[in-house]
Amino acid sequence: MSAPPQVALSGLARALVQHGRILEAEALACSSPSANPNDFLLELIKRGLMSAGDLARFAGQTFGSPIMDLAAYDVGHLPVDAIDRKLMIKHQVVALGRRGNRLTLALADPSNLRILDEIRFQTGLAVDPVVVEAPKLVALVDQLSESASSTLKELTGEEFDMDLLGQESGVETPQQDETASDVEDAPVVRFIQKLLIDAINEGASDIHFEPYEKYYRIRFRTDGILREIAQPPLVLKEKIAARIKVISRLDISEKRVPQDGRMKLVLSKNKAIDFRVSTLPTLHGEKIVMRILDPTSAMLGVDALGYEPDQRAALMEAIGRPYGMILVTGPTGSGKTVSLYTCLNILNKPGVNISTAEDPAEINLPGINQVNVNEKAGLTFSFALRAFLRQDPDVIMVGEIRDLDTAEIS
Repeated sequence: MSAPPQVALSGLARALVQHGRILEAEALACSSPSANPNDFLLELIKRGLMSAGDLARFAGQTFGSPIMDLAAYDVGHLPVDAIDRKLMIKHQVVALGRRGNRLTLALADPSNLRILDEIRFQTGLAVDPVVVEAPKLVALVDQLSESASSTLKELTGEEFDMDLLGQESGVETPQQDETASDVEDAPVVRFIQKLLIDAINEGASDIHFEPYEKYYRIRFRTDGILREIAQPPLVLKEKIAARIKVISRLDISEKRVPQDGRMKLVLSKNKAIDFRVSTLPTLHGEKIVMRILDPTSAMLGVDALGYEPDQRAALMEAIGRPYGMILVTGPTGSGKTVSLYTCLNILNKPGVNISTAEDPAEINLPGINQVNVNEKAGLTFSFALRAFLRQDPDVIMVGEIRDLDTAEIS
């Protein structure tokens, strides 16, 4: 009978044997090809060969890393988002602090250079390892991962049965990295679905997902005012952003430049809501804003706009004129889009030719010729306006007047 294959000692295990702290046979007995990098240390402690404190002190002194007591840190303020949650669990490490381009990383075995190299590669930061006791580190990693899941479960509440569709059915999604599989986690999916439903029910015009150094917040814009509605665990910011980008047909691997996309939320056979999605790289991650585009809002009529009687009369008189120009101005969330689409819907009759130049067309109105401006392709607002003039127009709507040329043509 052949002998079982020997496990080659390296790193901390070999150092312990060389310094006479444990026997080679004991080191081999505690070693295994386990995926958990701390199993060797935990087995040593379990067998009573060394205490957790002695192991940490030996590792720190031998490999030149400072020893830290996790009790000195406030778990709620750890920059755990500095590394991906998946890496934190896989390598049993926790980010303790970040200053500039340097990351302080808690781990139990500083001899594991492969882990340090992977963290450097994934974060783009210089890593300063500090040694903590293995049992305490394992407990902290478990606490952080469970805290993220339980907090999200509390935020999600009930489940919803709906469909989330990308901008174009049947369009191939851009190449995704392994993060794509993470965003299929049920808690994240349910949380986003519930968030969208809540925003619609509250009459919000926009949803803001905002990452900061020590917290992550979500705000609704209602009646023109932003209001905070949730603070999910900071470690979930990447999962939430990736999930939104996937359903909006955006490239989840591209985080360096802004992206724009669209998605549709199908609530029922006769009810669907469109969302315009915009991402923006910030100092602490990607900020995402979702503009809610309810097609039925343009069908409510002018009485639903909230104008005073004299304002309503002035508006109806203005859009009823055979010629002239109406400027619609106002701050974000004040109702400019709904006002414009309501007016277009009133004018939308079989005997009227209506064309719009928008960036992008926010609500689809049957019977109106809506053009999406594409400046990269040369289709600017001014170019679209010139084309409209050759299309026998009755009514033209320009989404934005960005330059003198567009203003003069208007």
